[in-house]
Amino acid sequence: MSDHFDVIIVGAGLSGIGAACHLRRECPDVSFLLLEARQAIGGTWDLFRYPGVRSDSDMYTLAFDFKPWRGAKAIAEGAAIREYLGETVREHDIEPHIRFGHRALGASWDTSAARWTLDVESAQGRTRLTAGFLHLCGGYYRYDRGYQPDFPGMAEFSGDIVHPQHWPEALDCTDKQVVVIGSGATAMTLAPALVERGARVTIVQRSPTYVVSAPDPDPLTEALRRWLPGTWAHALTRRRNIALQGLFYRWARRRPQRVRKFLQKRVCRQLGMDDTVRHFTPSYAPWDQRLCLVPNADLFRAIRSGALIVVTEQIERFTAAGVRLASGHEVKADTVVTATGLELVSLSGVRLDVDGKAVDPADCFTYKGMMLSGVPNLVQTFGYINASWTLRADLIAHYVCRLLKRMDAKGMRQCTPRLRPEDSDMPALPWVHDFSPGYFLRALDRFPKQGDRPPWINPQDYARERKSIASAPLEDGVLSFDSPLPAPDYANQNRRTSESRSYAMRRSASSVNTGRSGTV
Repeated sequence: MSDHFDVIIVGAGLSGIGAACHLRRECPDVSFLLLEARQAIGGTWDLFRYPGVRSDSDMYTLAFDFKPWRGAKAIAEGAAIREYLGETVREHDIEPHIRFGHRALGASWDTSAARWTLDVESAQGRTRLTAGFLHLCGGYYRYDRGYQPDFPGMAEFSGDIVHPQHWPEALDCTDKQVVVIGSGATAMTLAPALVERGARVTIVQRSPTYVVSAPDPDPLTEALRRWLPGTWAHALTRRRNIALQGLFYRWARRRPQRVRKFLQKRVCRQLGMDDTVRHFTPSYAPWDQRLCLVPNADLFRAIRSGALIVVTEQIERFTAAGVRLASGHEVKADTVVTATGLELVSLSGVRLDVDGKAVDPADCFTYKGMMLSGVPNLVQTFGYINASWTLRADLIAHYVCRLLKRMDAKGMRQCTPRLRPEDSDMPALPWVHDFSPGYFLRALDRFPKQGDRPPWINPQDYARERKSIASAPLEDGVLSFDSPLPAPDYANQNRRTSESRSYAMRRSASSVNTGRSGTV
């Protein structure tokens, strides 16, 4: 007999932990389970262990809305983020609800029973679990491998070839010549960190990326912390950063040439105009791809020191001693790091079917960027491409809680976004507009489509979505509620109520002991 839960969350990373905490806080009577394929919480921040790994967004917006970031650095290292997530799990007593080493392979919806049946794989074999609601929080890329082009001659190279997604713990690059292939956030983070560890590094990039330096720690936040309670200082910094992110993105979209010159001037102060034009001025407009954020200009300092060189040129092939460029120049290397990107998956890699019919997400329209047309009781979390992931993850988690409570109040077991007659001529547009990094374009045909009208759009606008997701009416003529609840399961209800009271008592005691509520 399979275990049944009101909600099953797939993934115990940033999104999944946040979703579980929101259920704890807002729907304490709801039973839930987190399925985590790995043996640890943290997702991205536990998987990536390469030198210097850090957030690519400020922690005041990457942190949960219910737990302030109290660290000294606004751009935090992976270890600090893992500790933050660990604290969150302990404070909300989430770990008893996690099954580690359990990978969700597929999920089948049965309308007659109004439930999902999940096919789950673990070291003990395959098992089945059922849930009334499924929340996919497993992220958008494959954990077992990253994207690595098949460069000619790779087998001839005599040194180590490493992908950052699977960094060998014992790898020592001290006094070694390291070539880092790539121009994204990973390359820009890893290269100066390797220089600090005594390596001589060359970044080989096919094309440049926009890079922005920011001070770390944030001077304004430090001043606010000296004069205000910690939660107030965090809240003010968070609101300021959200507003600035939104303003800068809109400015970049409306005045791309002005923003290009603005970014060029910032880099030029660090390196001079020649290097700025050659290595840090992309052919695309600002925010066609994500900007790389570097703290305290560490990348530029490493370049000025001479220990880090940037080469912007195509790679012709690997050689026994390094890589040969299209110009014929050979870059020597003891180790080559292929920071060449991710392999994306849709719906956290979980196969879906509804009443025996397979669901191809590419054939569905997205409802508010989180549900699929014609698919009941399912939400996926996919963050912003132009702001911190958690801003949207929190909004979606709040929405799930609202939805569950509304279904309970109405006595309904199913909620399904359905296309209206007036949507029959709606064009099928890409999942995200105006975003062109290679790793994204390679997988775009596997993601849901969006339309040209609400709610069938996937907006990248936090201010807008605070209204459309967080506070807009749930009954909008698109999301249909049906299937009456059976007779109440009083034994299960009493068990959940007892668990929720015990949790509430522990949280109350914790708040007294720590002197803080944990909310913003």
